[in-house]
Amino acid sequence: MRALFLLAFAFATGAFAAAPGEVPVGGTLREAPLYGLTLDYRKLSDFRGKPLVINVWASWCGPCRDEMGSLDRLARRHNGRQFNVIGISTDDHADKAQAFVVGAGVSFDNYLDKNLLLETMLGASRIPLTVFVDARGKVLAKVYGARQWDSPANLALIASTLGVKLDPPVAPAAPGAGAGAKAKNR
Repeated sequence: MRALFLLAFAFATGAFAAAPGEVPVGGTLREAPLYGLTLDYRKLSDFRGKPLVINVWASWCGPCRDEMGSLDRLARRHNGRQFNVIGISTDDHADKAQAFVVGAGVSFDNYLDKNLLLETMLGASRIPLTVFVDARGKVLAKVYGARQWDSPANLALIASTLGVKLDPPVAPAAPGAGAGAKAKNR
């Protein structure tokens, strides 16, 4: 009975051994080429020095498309400040990935995984996958499945995982609470 419980626990938590070539949580990412969808070539090591949020996605993946807006809002608010956000497309055709990124107005850098090197190294056996990496390239956590990355709960997850302090989201102003309304209350 105990063996069955341990097997069920390992399966539920993803505690099985990493696939060949996969960098597990706690491991350090190896160097990899990044082929930009809307920008030039870079290397993964170019992002060392700040924590990194890597989202692995594909244009044909509905859950990937669903979470992209929240990732973009996260990037617009925090990218380059406390951490960087990048996307890795597993699309077979760069034109489809690029059309999605441009059409959706995605503001953060996205790259094409030409040879499935990053898909393998990050452990993207299913997508979307979001990987949290520290400033030295150590994998801190892997989150499978779509999320609303700019929600208070996920902002708290990001802050605690990356060890950064994030400003709380700005609440939309109430109707009539603009500059004119403030002047009347003086």
